[in-house]
Amino acid sequence: MRNVLLMSVAGLAVLAAACTPDSETETDMTAANDAQVESAAEATMSDNVLLAEWSGPYQGVPNFQSATLAGLRSAVEEGMALNLAEVDAIVNNPEPASFENTIVALERAGQPLGRVFSYWGIWSSNVSTPEFRDIQRELSPQLAAFNSRITQNEALFSRVRAVYEGAEMSGLRVDQQRLVQLTYDGFARNGATLEGEAAERYAAIQQRLAELHTQFSNNVLHDEENYVTYLSADQLSGLPSGFVQASAAAASARGQEGQYAITNTRSSMSPFLTFSDERELREQVWRNYYSRGDNGDEFDNNAIITEILQLRHERIQLLGYDNYAQWRLENRMAGTPERALELMEGVWGAAVARIEEEVADMQALADADGAGITIEPWDYRYYAEKVRQARYDLDNNEVAQYLQLDNLREGMFYVAGELFGFDFRALPVGEVSVWHDTVRVWEVTNRETGEHVGLWYLDPFARQGKRSGAWANSFRSHTTFDGQTNVLATNNSNFVEPAPGEPVLVSWDDAETFFHEFGHALHYLSSNVAYPTLNGGVRDYTEFQSQLLERWLSTEPVIANYLVHAETGEPMPEALIERINEAANFNQGFATGEYLASALMDMVYHTTDPAEIGDPDTFERETLERLGMPSEIVMRHRSPHFGHVFSGEGYSAGYYGYMWADVLTADAAEAFEAAPGGYYDAEMAQRLVDYLFAPRNAMDPAEAYRLFRGRDAEVSALMRDRGFPVTE
Repeated sequence: MRNVLLMSVAGLAVLAAACTPDSETETDMTAANDAQVESAAEATMSDNVLLAEWSGPYQGVPNFQSATLAGLRSAVEEGMALNLAEVDAIVNNPEPASFENTIVALERAGQPLGRVFSYWGIWSSNVSTPEFRDIQRELSPQLAAFNSRITQNEALFSRVRAVYEGAEMSGLRVDQQRLVQLTYDGFARNGATLEGEAAERYAAIQQRLAELHTQFSNNVLHDEENYVTYLSADQLSGLPSGFVQASAAAASARGQEGQYAITNTRSSMSPFLTFSDERELREQVWRNYYSRGDNGDEFDNNAIITEILQLRHERIQLLGYDNYAQWRLENRMAGTPERALELMEGVWGAAVARIEEEVADMQALADADGAGITIEPWDYRYYAEKVRQARYDLDNNEVAQYLQLDNLREGMFYVAGELFGFDFRALPVGEVSVWHDTVRVWEVTNRETGEHVGLWYLDPFARQGKRSGAWANSFRSHTTFDGQTNVLATNNSNFVEPAPGEPVLVSWDDAETFFHEFGHALHYLSSNVAYPTLNGGVRDYTEFQSQLLERWLSTEPVIANYLVHAETGEPMPEALIERINEAANFNQGFATGEYLASALMDMVYHTTDPAEIGDPDTFERETLERLGMPSEIVMRHRSPHFGHVFSGEGYSAGYYGYMWADVLTADAAEAFEAAPGGYYDAEMAQRLVDYLFAPRNAMDPAEAYRLFRGRDAEVSALMRDRGFPVTE
């Protein structure tokens, strides 16, 4: 486990919602100071199961069956105390600071607390309850204060700086030098250089932000759980049978037998808006979803956004920056807000022009049908689907018959075998502990050597208490410095659980997302790094690998062997494949526009003085008007439920990173398409693993990409990929 201090400082309160810290086992500690650290950490550890070292096969796994909320408060408090004792041992070492007794010692620190947060992450994201949220609210400011005690520990920073500036640095391996740099930055960029009142104020800001991030997240979850639209049997016109059955099951689970529940999650909202013939109900479902956190009640997030922005701005002023985005992007691939904005604005105009074309096509169709309407946001998906059917003879429901979740999973395993040499074996139920009875686990091994690589957990279905969306996670990452090489990776989705005996059929977009999140898991599983911190990432680069993996969904072997009809078992016919390919860039205006609106809004928030922002609702509306936002679409994530940005700091001033990564993706895809073996070219696959996946953050991402491609990525590849005009 990397010491907690190097995680996003203000993100501690919700760290598990996006990425649970890795947990590593202490072994083979030979240096005198290492023994001190071990003694400090273990001497007073209680029998709390949440702190305990993991036992069992695969170098140990979390014990979810024995974990209860009853021990969470005491486990967090004890874990913090143990971590602080480890820090004291490092600081009080009489030997001069060295890479081994300071940097590596910090890499070993914090393991018990890291184990606690593996459970915390599941309670936060997968099985949240009001009881957990109360504990989360209580502990969030304590965790922020704990983190500040480490990042503002002058004696500790002095030792880190001594290594960073010392003669030993030049003799270290390249990955060790990068570890020192990242460790130093983790202090210097997070308040370690502040003194006196400035340091005290910084710590106070961190505590308050932790509270606000948690409250924001919990408010969104409240609205997702409590705004459910129930339908009667006469309101199902246009809906696919599988979706109807799943909605009936969702209603039954909520005690509404005989009705059909449209839950307030994207996985339920999006297909309903695509297929339902009931326009008034489409508007109701749309308003429920896009008003999360914006209902003028005690769960409204607008005032929270205002305070978050004010505190973030005050904090970076203490550090000497002009605005939050400037601080945030300093160590990203983009480097500056101006470069990120240049990319987004260069694509925005093409996206808006395409949206106008799409709306015109939809309006013409609605007029021809005598609908007597003007296209509104709750009509976009519905009429886009009708245009798709008319233009390409392509029905999303027809395509979904070939997209069974279980088959898609097997297709992902095939790709992982061909590119990475991984084999997946389903473990018997009960062999390892899981947090819900629908979670399944697979053992991952190296096909060539038979060596164990790790475990892959899949939590596929939506339920009450589970946050919306799809995400990847890890309980433990690969490191070699202490021999902890068994990765524990998870993928989490929100597919609607089907009626018993029915297959899970998904849309093409959802299938791409499934592959996308699996790409993150493969990034964890393919790691070859030595130290825990090097399993981290640069935000505008970490989405690249997963976005690239989406491309294998439409490769011939996957289509031929895994995209088979749910009833007949027949493979997807060539004619349908051709229609899918022809429609590949259909509705690209909508897809690009709704994303870019959120990304641009994020950057504007974080490059504007909060005193000029005022009410977020008003500021959002006026900013989008200035950008020329078409009225027929809405931001993918409106501000009051923009969890990427306001429930933590993982993506704050960084949501643009998906597009930055998409430039890399489009450029890398062209390299595979030009290779003799296409997407399964052996040489390209090896370069993919060696330079883009295995190094994680042990190598500068720009250099890693150049080693893979032979040059920097070109923005023109993105424009070609999306079917937009390319200007030279």
